[in-house]
Formats: sequence, structure tokens, C-alpha cells
Amino acid sequence: MKSMEEMLQAAQQAAETIQNQMNEMQVKLDSMEVEGQSGGGLVKVRATAKGRILGVSIDDSLMKPEEKQMVEDLVTAAFNDARDKADRVSAEQMKDMQSGMGLPPGFNLPGMG
Repeated sequence: MKSMEEMLQAAQQAAETIQNQMNEMQVKLDSMEVEGQSGGGLVKVRATAKGRILGVSIDDSLMKPEEKQMVEDLVTAAFNDARDKADRVSAEQMKDMQSGMGLPPGFNLPGMG
């Protein structure tokens, strides 16, 4: 049987490993891109899986003063679509990382969901 000191050292090493994996995952998520769309693709928003917005594209056909409210609504919808996709990608990546740690299903570590 391991001594208490050995068990504490193993727990510390496990915590450091998890922290390193979480840091690596954050970097990975910030490099993965998703695209949200609205208006049948007339408005597109590119974002990282972490939710950082990379760019917005608005089709020229929407650039009319009388369409301002509709464009604003479409941009909002595209942002929300990108955010939803980023959340799904992030959750899937975290789930994959967690399963690779050998943790039981449904076990949530702080910061992992």
C-alpha cells in the first residue's frame, strides 16, 4: 500500500496533468473555426470554438438603408449561430479529453462543463 505522501504526490501530479491538458485544450479551441449563418447565408460570422469572433461577412444585397433593421437582426442571428456551434465544438472536445482521462461518464471536473 502506498504511503499518504505517495498518494498526495500522485494526486498533485494528476492535477498538474489535468491543468496542462486543459491549457492545451484552450489553445486548440482557439484555433478551431466555426461559421454561423443567417438569412440563407447572406450574413456569416466566423468564430473560434472558444467564441472569439474572427470576422463578419454581409452580402452586398443587404446594404440598403431601408434594410438596416433586418441586417442588424441577421447579424445577431449569425452571431448566435456561431456561438451555438462554438459551444457544441467546445463541449465535444472537452468530452473527448475527459474520456481520454479515464474518468467515469457524467463526472465533471471544474472548468470542464
